[in-house]
Amino acid sequence: MSGKLIRNLRSLKRDPPVGITAAPEEDNIMLWNAVINGPEDTPWSGGKFKLTLDFPHDYPMKPPRVRFVSQMFHPNIYEDGRVCVDFLEDEWTPALLVETILISIQSLLSDANPDTPVNSDAARMFVDNRREYNRRVREIAEQSRMAQ
Repeated sequence: MSGKLIRNLRSLKRDPPVGITAAPEEDNIMLWNAVINGPEDTPWSGGKFKLTLDFPHDYPMKPPRVRFVSQMFHPNIYEDGRVCVDFLEDEWTPALLVETILISIQSLLSDANPDTPVNSDAARMFVDNRREYNRRVREIAEQSRMAQ
């Protein structure tokens, strides 16, 4: 059992970030469920997006595997929901907190990087037809609210 995860949980309960909830499964501290609200004043606004964080046994030396359970359409999110960001891969540092990971992912929603896409359809639409991209994202945000 990871002492760092227990400390992260206490910190999240004491001072939760705005628009983010996260907690481990009842019987498994290594598997967390989270909900991220879509950032205000963006097409993601109003959405409630579910994620899982699967922490390896050698955490915090290795990063968690983070995956959206909710449907997503984003240049930096794989179609299966996995999140592609440097800090969860080659730039991982054991100093990162669960809260920091989730805040960064929340920020990623409105700050896509179409130059390094893992969803080429979303990246192409983001660059070539932002109006249609935003319409599709608003639709996904609406669906995520209905799924709650």
